[in-house]
Amino acid sequence: MAPSKSEERQARENRERLKGYKARRAMHEYKAKRRVRDNWIAGIALVVVAAAVTAGQIAYFSAGPGTPVATATPTPTESAPAAGANEGDVPDADLAEGRVWTGTMTINDVPLGVEVDGAAAPQAVSSLVSLSQSGFYDGVSCHRLTNGGFFVLQCGDPDGTGGGGPGYSYGPVENAPEDNVYPAGTLAMARQQDNAYSMGSQFFIVYEETTIPSDKAGGYTVLGQVTSGLDELKAQVVDAGIKDGLTDGAPAIPVAITSVTLQ
Repeated sequence: MAPSKSEERQARENRERLKGYKARRAMHEYKAKRRVRDNWIAGIALVVVAAAVTAGQIAYFSAGPGTPVATATPTPTESAPAAGANEGDVPDADLAEGRVWTGTMTINDVPLGVEVDGAAAPQAVSSLVSLSQSGFYDGVSCHRLTNGGFFVLQCGDPDGTGGGGPGYSYGPVENAPEDNVYPAGTLAMARQQDNAYSMGSQFFIVYEETTIPSDKAGGYTVLGQVTSGLDELKAQVVDAGIKDGLTDGAPAIPVAITSVTLQ
C-alpha cells in the first residue's frame, strides 16, 4: 500500500533532521580538530618565540655585552683589534702589582665596596686602576640594564651608547669562570663577541647569579666583586626597571658612576 501524505511528510522531515544532525556533527568534529591544530600551532609558536628571545639575548650579551643600540668596546670609529693583539696605549699589566685592590665605586650616590684581584686578572685590573686614578669614570653613564634571564648593569662607556671606550683595547680574557656562572656581585669586563682583545673601559656588575655562555674567545674577564652595597644598588637602580618595559635596555632612570677609588 502506498504511504499517505502525512507519512511522506514525516519521512521527509526525518531525512532533513538526520541530514542536519550529520552536518552539525561534521562541523563539531571539524572545530574540535581545528582547536587541537590551533593549540599545537600556538604551543609551537610560543616555544619558537621563547627560544628566539633566549638565543637573541645570549647572542646580544655575547656581543659585548653591549647596549640595546650598539655593540661594546672599542668605539665604532676605531678599527677592531686583530685577534691576539692589544691596540693603543694600554696600561702596563705590572700596574696591578699582583695584589688585591680595594675601594669604593659610587653609582647614583650608592657606595659599593669593591675588590679586584691584580694577580688573577693583571691586565684588566691594571686598566681599571689606571682609568680610575685618572678620573676617567667620573660621571660616566651606566647605559644598559638587563633582567630577562641575564641580570647585569653595564657601565663605563663615555659615549653612553655602548660603543665607546678609552681609546685603547686589550686582552686576553683573564679569570673567566670555567662553568660560565657569574655569581651575584661579580665585577667583569665587557667585550666584543669572539674577540678576546676587545676590552676597554666597559664593565658589568652582576646583581643576581647569571650564566653567560662562552664563545670562541672564551668567557668574560672577572675583575673581582662587589663586597657591599649591592642590595642598595638593586633597590635604587635595578628596581626602577628598564625603559619601555623591556628586559634589556637603558635603565628607566638616569644612572651614572660618581667616582671609583682603588688602593
